[in-house]
Amino acid sequence: MERETFSSRFGFLLVSAGCAVGLGNVWRFPYITGKYGGAAFVLIYLVFLVILGLPIMVMEFSVGRASRKSVASSFRALEPEGTKWHWFGYFAMVCNYLLMMFYTVIAGWMFDYFSRMVSGGFEGFSAKDVSQAFSGLVANPGEMAGWMIFTVLFGFGICSLGLQKGVEKITKVMMSSLFVIMIVLVIHVFTLPGAQKGLRFYLLPNFGKMASSGPFEVIFAAMGQAFFTLSVGCGSMAIFGSYIGKERSLLGESISITALDTLVAVMAGLIIFPSCFAFGVSPDSGPSLIFITLPNVFNHMAGGRLWGSLFFLFMAFAAISTVIAVFENICSFGMDLWGWSRKKSSAVNVVLMIVLSLPVVFGYNIWSFFQPFGAGSTVLDLEDFLVSDNLLPLGALVYVMFCVSRCGWGWDSFLAEANAGRGAKFPRWARGYVKFVLPLIILFVFVGGYIAKFA
Repeated sequence: MERETFSSRFGFLLVSAGCAVGLGNVWRFPYITGKYGGAAFVLIYLVFLVILGLPIMVMEFSVGRASRKSVASSFRALEPEGTKWHWFGYFAMVCNYLLMMFYTVIAGWMFDYFSRMVSGGFEGFSAKDVSQAFSGLVANPGEMAGWMIFTVLFGFGICSLGLQKGVEKITKVMMSSLFVIMIVLVIHVFTLPGAQKGLRFYLLPNFGKMASSGPFEVIFAAMGQAFFTLSVGCGSMAIFGSYIGKERSLLGESISITALDTLVAVMAGLIIFPSCFAFGVSPDSGPSLIFITLPNVFNHMAGGRLWGSLFFLFMAFAAISTVIAVFENICSFGMDLWGWSRKKSSAVNVVLMIVLSLPVVFGYNIWSFFQPFGAGSTVLDLEDFLVSDNLLPLGALVYVMFCVSRCGWGWDSFLAEANAGRGAKFPRWARGYVKFVLPLIILFVFVGGYIAKFA
């Protein structure tokens, strides 16, 4: 079967950026920025984005483009004879499924809140009413499952249409709309009274707040955000490398995607922080910021129904762009391993993904007795820990070692693939850093995740 390709470089960049741009940008990034000192934290984050996330993205793209296959079989195509690197393909498949088992539920929350905003479901609500609305959502397994199923059907429905006619075409529209909506929201919040305080908090470094948190905690948070924001480690990016030609070098393309991802994160902060300060809301109020705090802000804002609808539409686009990208990877497993048609792989995975996502839905209600990390924790917390703190960093380590090891694909093969075409070249002198320093940073993120979770 001939490998599908993107119709344009623009499509590749937007789809890849759509995979990277997710709830980590617009949910987690503003929260931890507020917690660790505003712009002071952003500066450290950007450093780690370049030295940690960017090289791994280039490696994923290189393995995908050289093999012309998904992560399920790309290592088998490139590994030296007699080695067992291809075992990682099964590990990566588990990671992609596990990620979507909770991500589809969270994406469903975004669609639910968008529908409530559009219909005026929050109008006249007190702060207590808004808080109870989210509690009521997660306590209702039928409502949660309904939005999760909608997300799964929507995502795999787009994938079933094909790479160009489905994934690329729809994601282009969504990502373009996402940027337009963000620009409109940024312009609006700048006009709010008190917004300047939020901008100063966000854009002026506060090293005192960093010092009070402790340097280890701040550096680890910046490392973690830089690592996880690009969705690298389990082949979610490699699949798009398998669809592109060799006209352009992969470092240049990775820089463009990283820049788009960072732009969305920074703009999310430009929306959230001025809004918080304009209405006297703490900018470091955690995940509840999105589902409890901001709906209250929109309720007290002139034209709040419109601005709230646009905000949650933007959130829904950010979530579903990642869902579609990872679903495309999941679809490719069946196509590459067993020769399934795209439609058959999509249909099989619709059923499988709905069933696999139900434990997260039930974890908030009928299975709420299961609290893996103590009181208040849920199935979602367990799955997020397995993916974010285990599978992604270990998967990234495998990609790095495969690309630099003599018993793997090897440095020269990686460099030749990464640097084929026009654009910025991956430097040959970086071999020592990639081989010895980068694995240590990844292991630091891995161990730090356990320390943060259990210590």
